[in-house]
Amino acid sequence: MYLLLFILWIFLNGKVTAEICLIGLAGTVLTGVLMYVLFRYSPRRDLRILSKTPFFLLYLGALFVEILKANLKVIHIILHPEKEISQGIVLFEPNLRTGAARFILANSITLTPGTITVRAEKHRFTVHCLDLSIMDGFTDGTLLKLLRKLEA
Repeated sequence: MYLLLFILWIFLNGKVTAEICLIGLAGTVLTGVLMYVLFRYSPRRDLRILSKTPFFLLYLGALFVEILKANLKVIHIILHPEKEISQGIVLFEPNLRTGAARFILANSITLTPGTITVRAEKHRFTVHCLDLSIMDGFTDGTLLKLLRKLEA
């Protein structure tokens, strides 16, 4: 991270001189010390986050697929208003340990067309669905498995 801060400093200055390098080095060290003291920063934490990047990218891909499927279902509902729809409220327990994972799941559900997270309590989610089949990917599918891997 410190190397990235230093490179950003050099890039924003547009030229490389001894003075700019020394000021950038001092600024980078000062920023690192302040992050450690004020925010309890540790490089191990960055490495742990970087190790989970593949799971996060897989999660984004799976979320994109779920959004695409939900879009198609909502379009189908709009184009065929005579057909019966199975809307309703779904209660489910995602069994996620961290608040961050629950936050990501609740927002992913709300981001998906035809669904909205009505309530996200610690162990129970309440979701309204335009079509109950939209929730299949969220209640027991790939998204929850990937979120659990991100938590581990």
